Amino acid sequence: MAETVPPAQDGGMSTPVALTIAGSDSSGGAGIQADLKTFAALGVYGASVITALTAQNTTGVTGIHLVPPDFVFAQIEAVFSDLEVKTVKIGMVAQRATIDAIAVALERWSQVPIVLDPVMVATSGDRLLEAEAVDALRTRLIPAAAILTPNLPEAAALLDEPIASSAAEIEAQGRRLLALGCPAVLIKGGHAGGSASVDYLMSAAGTLTLSAPRSPTRNTHGTGCSLSSAIAAGLAKGEDLVTAVRSAKIWVSDAIAAADRFSVGRGHGPIHHFHRHY
Repeated sequence: MAETVPPAQDGGMSTPVALTIAGSDSSGGAGIQADLKTFAALGVYGASVITALTAQNTTGVTGIHLVPPDFVFAQIEAVFSDLEVKTVKIGMVAQRATIDAIAVALERWSQVPIVLDPVMVATSGDRLLEAEAVDALRTRLIPAAAILTPNLPEAAALLDEPIASSAAEIEAQGRRLLALGCPAVLIKGGHAGGSASVDYLMSAAGTLTLSAPRSPTRNTHGTGCSLSSAIAAGLAKGEDLVTAVRSAKIWVSDAIAAADRFSVGRGHGPIHHFHRHY
């Protein structure tokens, strides 16, 4: 008896789809794994394009295996030729050739918002972006992004400047990053001191500060990846940029506050992506 193939589903509410283009974290706390967990936690279907494999745990990165740029391109082609992607998050890109492949593929397919998290150095201090690739990041990907989400060291590295140490310096660096061609910049203040973690969202409309109490935990692995993917999830669901950033800040702050429910690894453990569920 011939097997009956069910018809394709048409009509009804479409499922919001977000695509992450990033590196894989073998310990599951950052990178592709953090992005997919974030998408799932926030009610968005996640697709993925892997740019690099890392041998990594909560104490550091011991190896990086780069995915060939043509295969990164092929993954993007496969996703966009079938799935109705609503937004793209870009994380670890590792090398210039991969940046070029991503830029060409997205120019071909993507008319959706891009959240660019310029992953350059891991929490452990391990470098995740080749030094010669920084200029390509500035010229090929930043102008294509709807929002750039660097932390304080990344913002400084993109500008070849010292790390900002005051609100005025952070705002000034944000303005210089806007001049690279993206309409919005979120500089994350997690690396700063103080009792609160303050992020700065800057655009032509002005500067919005977003503050949350700093949680006394060392389990912060994957925080930056998760924040940027939470913004992407909000955009995929149709939120405007400011709403998506506000919602992401609240969600990731709660995920950090709940991180000590886990006991994972001997170093900087992961945040609790599913804190709203268990």
